[in-house]
Amino acid sequence: MKTKLFDSYTIKDVTLKNRLVMSPMCMYSSHNEDGQVEDFHLTHYISRAAGGIGLVMVEATAVTPQGRISSRDLGIWSDEHIPGLSKIVNGVKSYGTKTAIQIAHAGRKATVDGEIVAPSALAFDERSKTPAELTVERIQETIGAFKDGAERAKKAGFDIIELHAAHGYLINEFLSPLSNHRTDSYGGSKENRYRFLKEIIDAVKEVWDGPLFVRISAHDYNPEGMTPTDYVEYAQWMKEQGVDLIDVSSGAVAPARIEVYPGYQVNFSDQIRKEANIPTGAVGLITTGIQAEEILRNERADLIFVARELLRDPYFARTAANELGEKIEPPVQYDRAW
Repeated sequence: MKTKLFDSYTIKDVTLKNRLVMSPMCMYSSHNEDGQVEDFHLTHYISRAAGGIGLVMVEATAVTPQGRISSRDLGIWSDEHIPGLSKIVNGVKSYGTKTAIQIAHAGRKATVDGEIVAPSALAFDERSKTPAELTVERIQETIGAFKDGAERAKKAGFDIIELHAAHGYLINEFLSPLSNHRTDSYGGSKENRYRFLKEIIDAVKEVWDGPLFVRISAHDYNPEGMTPTDYVEYAQWMKEQGVDLIDVSSGAVAPARIEVYPGYQVNFSDQIRKEANIPTGAVGLITTGIQAEEILRNERADLIFVARELLRDPYFARTAANELGEKIEPPVQYDRAW
């Protein structure tokens, strides 16, 4: 019987050759602080495609300079970024792997020089800079920056776009009552806290008709914060807007102790998938083919996002296939050794 992990998966008109996704991971390697792709990025991403991953997702890529997590983040705020991103796309696709990019704004967790912004003037912790509260006018400018970023991603040739609404960055800050204390139409009720993401999705879809993912932090790990049940409703709203898959992570919107163990976020993916009736991706200490296969076979997720294990093993797809007794095609150059 063919494994589920190495079965193809189609979203809209994009077909992945298997269910393995290279999870977006910041590399902090744009050393000229201009957000440009460097040789490292080409090696980093293309080598995972050579290793057999079905979808390579480029790390959080900032839609504005002030929206960078660090000054060494990749950027998509300028047309000058398109040629470098296109090189990643072309290299990855040469191995039959599809491409995605996560577009992002760091909000109050940005560590760049100068002013940082957030829904409310609340620092992440006592060591962090206090952000400026976004005016409605600047909110609209930021929504426009996401739209422009999506248009550039399309020009660069990406197959899929993911909006980064997790890990305490700007969209996540609007969604959570821990970081959003606004009293206008962008704060207060759950509907109002969702409005920023809602308007970003609508704006992006004006220029992008391909598959659209959203990464969420399904649990704030705080008694006054968001829970997976809260995110079921958000996921239902995203589905109504045309989002194709929810990439389910958790935490980092506020300081919290998180008990981490293999597959610790999979239950969140399972709940959102079943209760919101939307495809999900599972991520978080998924390190073996057997573990990934179990998640898919038990219908707890549709895609498996692999992060640090792919830093240790660029050929994780081959490793997982061998573990499951599955045969996958090697790059022709590696055929004698595969």
